[in-house]
Amino acid sequence: MNTCTSTAMPASPRLARVGELMRRHRGWILGAQWVILAAYLFLVVTPAFLPLPESGAHLWDNLTLFAQFAFWGIWWPFVLVSMMLMGRVWCGVMCPEGFVSEQVSRFGLGRPVPRWIKWGGWPFVAFLGTTIYGQLVSVYEYPKAALLVLGGSTVAAIAVGLVYGRNKRVWCRHLCPVNGVFGLLARLAPVHFRTDREAWESYGAKKVIPINCAPLVDIRRMESAADCHMCGRCAGHRDAVNLAARVPGSEVARLDAQDADRWEVRLLVFGIIGTAIGAFQWSASPWFVRAKLAAAEWLVERDAFALLGDDIPWWLLTHYPEANDVFTWLDGLMILAYIGVTALLLGGWITLWLRVAAGLLGDAAQRLRLAYALIPLGGAGVFLGLSGLTVTLLSAEGMILTMLPEARATLLATAALASLVLASLHLRRTPATIARRLAAFLAFATAAAAAVVPWVLMFYVW
Repeated sequence: MNTCTSTAMPASPRLARVGELMRRHRGWILGAQWVILAAYLFLVVTPAFLPLPESGAHLWDNLTLFAQFAFWGIWWPFVLVSMMLMGRVWCGVMCPEGFVSEQVSRFGLGRPVPRWIKWGGWPFVAFLGTTIYGQLVSVYEYPKAALLVLGGSTVAAIAVGLVYGRNKRVWCRHLCPVNGVFGLLARLAPVHFRTDREAWESYGAKKVIPINCAPLVDIRRMESAADCHMCGRCAGHRDAVNLAARVPGSEVARLDAQDADRWEVRLLVFGIIGTAIGAFQWSASPWFVRAKLAAAEWLVERDAFALLGDDIPWWLLTHYPEANDVFTWLDGLMILAYIGVTALLLGGWITLWLRVAAGLLGDAAQRLRLAYALIPLGGAGVFLGLSGLTVTLLSAEGMILTMLPEARATLLATAALASLVLASLHLRRTPATIARRLAAFLAFATAAAAAVVPWVLMFYVW
């Protein structure tokens, strides 16, 4: 999706040279991608065939724990950070799934991408599906579940590459479960590849080598960082494309209402905020424990024991008797209910107050545009949730992070402030009166509270 042109800083020759170096040394990037792919496959596959770690195992002497820490303690949380700082460099330079999907597409059928794959709702559906399923099988804790989720995604990426596109990343553009998340976060990045349309047009009919844009971006009309994989292949093309700096969040601040995408907003509000909070929160929630105990007692009183059965395959619900970690059917249903109710409550609350804000502005379309201002809070929330496992693993090794509460509070406050600033910039562009803009700002702040309060409860109350 193309959006309005972001506010750019004065051209930086050094940044432009970095982009051109990426293009010239493409061979080095390819070499690094093969190494990353090999390491990824080793760390995903091998631990699944090893015994579960014993109680005295450590990160440095147990491959399963090391892989768990590498994937969920380092890789995922800091990949999200990289999106907000450098755009989708991970996608274009390091992601093993995108790389292998593109490579196999060179020898595949090369069929055109069908309309059903281009459906805009796939990022939302895929994110919800993998997030919820990952909780049911405890993907963060057990290597078999990690192999099933991560390996299954990789196999799907390869299959799509073998059938559709030629030297393209059809999987990444349309079906990857985190494509939508990465696209939203990349809008905040202070660097991006910028296309100068005037320079492009003035280049004329001079002979140029065509650029293969693997993620299927229309480079000539590229105005958003959401879909660009920052691979550097187009740097310097027609003397019009270069790596450039911009004001952080400027793309979001200047987004026009007609360019806001409903599926992106649903992903942000009901997925990244609503579903993710429910997924990270249920295991620490006293409400979940009380509800499950009440449901179990109700079933026992009526001699209804079917839902209390735990003879369930590990690939359907968590089942590791050797680790004293076994889910019953009731556990699975309660997890689904908790995540679903949380997503609906938080997403519904945000939607309600964004509608109020849009009503005060006299323009219903402003609801979608204002929603994008929640991206900093959404990104910070997912990072806080994922980094919780980082903290747990480090604590098990005797590393106590004494300033952790302060660090979490600082991150949450910074994200909230960033969202409020972006919302205020949106509101300044509307023709509404100052009083109405102020009222709309308060409505937005009320909506944003739904992305803050659950983390306060989890980290400081429960």
